[in-house]
Amino acid sequence: MSAAKVLVIHGPNLNLLGVREPKVYGSHSLAEIDTMIRQEAAALDVEVRTVQSNHEGAIVEAIHKALDWAQIIIINPAAYTHTSVAIRDALAAVRLPAIEVHLSNVHAREEFRQRSLTAPVCAGVISGFGAHGYLAALRLALTLIEPGDI
Repeated sequence: MSAAKVLVIHGPNLNLLGVREPKVYGSHSLAEIDTMIRQEAAALDVEVRTVQSNHEGAIVEAIHKALDWAQIIIINPAAYTHTSVAIRDALAAVRLPAIEVHLSNVHAREEFRQRSLTAPVCAGVISGFGAHGYLAALRLALTLIEPGDI
């Protein structure tokens, strides 16, 4: 049996993790989070690719390209969570199971952050556990793959 393939997409401003509001988003840099993801993926025998973009269109294109490779998408749309119909529609169009991840507890923040356009087309949402949310999503992703899909 081959390894499951998971694409992790990091949205806008996440390239500034570790510098940007560490009390809200944690002290880990994006490179450190990606290393944690790769280590967890190796332990789970999962092949993982990560991508970060500050551009909505690039995120949409990454979702489209996932069709050629991935069985699952883990996405932190960041600010686009609340504004991007394009990312929501791309997730719906590819019909790959997706898990939405947020470093902070968006429900304990400003009202506008409590509404997600992308969550309804995702299998689930993990919010408020910092970098560990990505690791939980990676483990949970395996429950969304049918045995014959690998």
